Amino acid sequence: MILIADSGSTKTEWGIVENGRIVQNVATRGMNPFFQGRDEIIQCIKEDLLPIVGDKAIRKILFYGAGCAFPDKISIIREILLNFFSSAQIEVGSDMLGAARALCLHEKGIACILGTGSNSCFYDGEKICNNVSPLGFILGDEGSGAVLGRELVSDCLKHQLPESVCQLFFDRYNLTPADILEQVYRRPTPNRFLASLSPFLIEHIEIPEIHDLVLRNFSEFLQRNVLQYPEAQDCEIHFVGSIAYYYKETLAEALQAKGLRQGLILRTPLHGLVRYHADQDQATSK
Repeated sequence: MILIADSGSTKTEWGIVENGRIVQNVATRGMNPFFQGRDEIIQCIKEDLLPIVGDKAIRKILFYGAGCAFPDKISIIREILLNFFSSAQIEVGSDMLGAARALCLHEKGIACILGTGSNSCFYDGEKICNNVSPLGFILGDEGSGAVLGRELVSDCLKHQLPESVCQLFFDRYNLTPADILEQVYRRPTPNRFLASLSPFLIEHIEIPEIHDLVLRNFSEFLQRNVLQYPEAQDCEIHFVGSIAYYYKETLAEALQAKGLRQGLILRTPLHGLVRYHADQDQATSK
């Protein structure tokens, strides 16, 4: 059996794969070595994953994760997984590489992630050739759940949205301004907290001010990231992630306004990754 993981800052989706198809899905907490220590990641695997995987014979693990774009972070994840799956072949790559493989397979294209964070790359069908650094939710991550949540909170606290909308927001989450400041400035993983507020936007996307907020953020993502690739006008622009999937109509508006061609929009890359690796195994066996 093969274990394929797509890990973001908020959650990790695992697929247990046998004979080229997913036989079981497992969801655990997010595991990002950039923001989380070894002990927290180990605890997550021990408590969330192992009870479900049980004694299944895992021969290979393909882990694609946020924060896994650097050798030292890749080593952390690989070493932790080896502690639990000592006989498995383990490959660790970035969530961006996983998204590109799932969306483009063996064709060239521009692949984008819009989830808790955001990212993008130009993929030539085999490897990532160009990547505009996402910079995280403070300096970048345009269009992500964390930034959408940040903009929503800021606009409510600074009274940039109609008072009726602000009240709807505070009532929806039972939050006070003091609660928000505590979560953002004093608690760990503020990006997760902010992203958890973004569903309010899709629930009220028909409100003009909300629609404009979301559309502006998607336009900024395309302008500051996608349009930096020379191939942007010649390739389809593919997306994966919950924000891209649930806001696909507004995202399509932003793409059209920039004269860009929309490609696939997937909620999760898992099925695409299963197909990609099945193709790879078949090519290797020939």
